[in-house]
Amino acid sequence: MEEGQSKLIDVSELRKGMFIQLDLGWMDHPFPLNSFKISTDEQIHTIVSLGVENVRHFPERSDSAVPPAAEPGAAADEPAADAAAADDRADGVASHWAARRNRARRLENEQHRLAVCERQFSDATRQFRRVVETVHASPLLARQDSESVVSRCVDELIGQGESVIRLLSESVGERSGQHSVNVMVISLMLGRSLGLQRDALVELGLAALLHDIGKLELPDRFRNAEEGFTSVEHRLYQSHVIHSVSMAQSMGLPPAVVAGIAQHHEMADGSGFPARITADQMQMAGKIVALVNRYDNFCNPARGSVVTTPHEALSVMFAQMKPRFDSVVLGAFIRMMGVYPPGSIVQLGNDRYGMVVSVNAQRPLRPRVLVHDPAVPRKEALILDLEAQPELGIRRSLKPHQLPKAAMDYLSPRRRICYFFERAADPDAIGVGA
Repeated sequence: MEEGQSKLIDVSELRKGMFIQLDLGWMDHPFPLNSFKISTDEQIHTIVSLGVENVRHFPERSDSAVPPAAEPGAAADEPAADAAAADDRADGVASHWAARRNRARRLENEQHRLAVCERQFSDATRQFRRVVETVHASPLLARQDSESVVSRCVDELIGQGESVIRLLSESVGERSGQHSVNVMVISLMLGRSLGLQRDALVELGLAALLHDIGKLELPDRFRNAEEGFTSVEHRLYQSHVIHSVSMAQSMGLPPAVVAGIAQHHEMADGSGFPARITADQMQMAGKIVALVNRYDNFCNPARGSVVTTPHEALSVMFAQMKPRFDSVVLGAFIRMMGVYPPGSIVQLGNDRYGMVVSVNAQRPLRPRVLVHDPAVPRKEALILDLEAQPELGIRRSLKPHQLPKAAMDYLSPRRRICYFFERAADPDAIGVGA
């Protein structure tokens, strides 16, 4: 908001319908945001109780018919009215301090939940490294380690009820295992949304975790597709699928897992490789891993030269690549991730910039957003639950370079997108709006 659009007014002039801004830190008031439209008398009482004398009023963003100030009357001078006003102020002060304690508790809870997710993701990448290190010499041990990783994740997911897809820091875990674990995590959530039961989820998770294991057989420069590859080099790159299948068979993995690995580059329209089969010939695990693998490759390109935001990746897959994916699986994926998957950079309806940090897989259209607020230290950044703020929505998605420098530095858009899942929090347990 530009300074010229606002004017300072005395708190005695506050009325419902006014759009105002509090020049306070977020820990110094109980409202979800510093700027908002006043909708209740209780909000006015709370602002008065904060002890501020003036607030910024934005006439252009306020209701056109703001109720006028009440005419002073005899009742205002009576002792009973004074006592009632004093009681209101006392209640407001108590509410203010309760809100501050609640915010501190929410911040601590938020940091703890993120730490748990990042520890689980990191553990999975470390165990995957052990699989990579042992698969040639001890394929059965590699299978046991793989099953341990996947089973633990499946049991965690099944036991959660409603789940949240959570954005992690880009440095989480071991870089070499980020792609495989990311594909496993997203595939499991997608499989669950499609109604797969535990045994099928375990098989899906194994296929997702091990889909690229065959790249160990290739020289480093051929482990990722490059536009400049010759036809011979491209065939060498594609051979990683056959190597992955062979290694999965040496581990004694079930046929459904092997099929999922074999089909992770097949496309529903027959344009994939190596067998060029179509959707009616693909297993469910193959359909899921093929889609999730492509999504993760968009968000996390091997060379990092052309980074696609999660929102852009989803848009491209739906608008330009729709025939390549199974329609049921693609539809479920979009419903699960929402229009703005975690990691998307957005501008809210109140003009604030933010980054989507989590999406409830059952209610994806109202994500939780890390909001840029210069009045709040980055380490205490506000995470706004849009489900608890029905009057506020997302106006548009942005590319990171479209952010003002201050918002860019504050939000730190991810160059690598890593996810994990957690139990959906009860809003009443963590506080409305956070």
